[in-house]
Amino acid sequence: MAFAALRNWLLRGPPDPHGRDAQVPGEPGAVMEGFATSGLSIVNPSRPTLPDRAAVWTASRLAIAEELWGTGYLTPGGAAEVLRFAAPIGLSAASSLLLLGTGAGGPAQTLAADLGVWVTGFEADADLAEIGARRIQRSGAALAKRATIAPWNPGAPNFPARVAHHALALEAIGDAEPAVVLAAIAAALRPHGHIVVVETVAAVPLDPADPAIAAWCRLEGRTSAVPGPDAITKGFSRLGFDVRVVEDVSARHMRLAVLGWRHLVRAMAQTRPDHGRAAAVVAQAELWTRRIRLMHEGRIRQMRWHAIGGSGGRGGAAESAGA
Repeated sequence: MAFAALRNWLLRGPPDPHGRDAQVPGEPGAVMEGFATSGLSIVNPSRPTLPDRAAVWTASRLAIAEELWGTGYLTPGGAAEVLRFAAPIGLSAASSLLLLGTGAGGPAQTLAADLGVWVTGFEADADLAEIGARRIQRSGAALAKRATIAPWNPGAPNFPARVAHHALALEAIGDAEPAVVLAAIAAALRPHGHIVVVETVAAVPLDPADPAIAAWCRLEGRTSAVPGPDAITKGFSRLGFDVRVVEDVSARHMRLAVLGWRHLVRAMAQTRPDHGRAAAVVAQAELWTRRIRLMHEGRIRQMRWHAIGGSGGRGGAAESAGA
């Protein structure tokens, strides 16, 4: 099913803020023609091919993700989107950053190289953390001094106290308890620290027995315990942070996903994929079809928070160079 369904969703495009279906900018129909002519078979939507949770980020899946979003990146927009999320913090070579959700190393490398910030990065998937750490070490001594990546457990986060001026969490909470993760981040920051959180949320608790939810969760390698937006907003407030921005970025997220797939399909139209590559693309198409459908229906959303800490309490005791 994945290609046929994805083709339909790409044709329709993500919804605009007024509830109408929006066309993807650029050449109309290019993506759909690419899927139609790729010659790839498809699985039935009611019986998707689902990976085991322990093996979600296989080598083939990572390869397709990096073709879609860029080397080291696992989500739409790649480097440009991470820089956009980081922009309100005002990062520079004089500031340090706690970065949660480093993927395969892309966000840490981009922020350290482009902004000169000192990055202490953590990734929940141990295999991805290892890949990202190796890539940073191979990128040269200058960058390796400015960026590190290590694994962490969102269910029991434990970061060095006051390790950074600011924090950026990219889809890092997952199915963990938001209050626990936010408290750990706050304890790792110095006073007046900025925190930007980008997370998939659900205003209404998801039903794990719903086949659409169950399939999406298995493909994403997560449970249905998607955090509610209020839990994150209230979590910040309880920690004494001033919440400056709460923004629904779902429409942009969907549009960037569609654009990434359009570019991949255009490339596939030139070179017919072998069986292994075709299977990997089908699996990724299945995942993104389901994610976009749930987001289009409003059952899940991607949201962004920007909050600023005070001069004392959980954020630490030293003045922030970047605030």
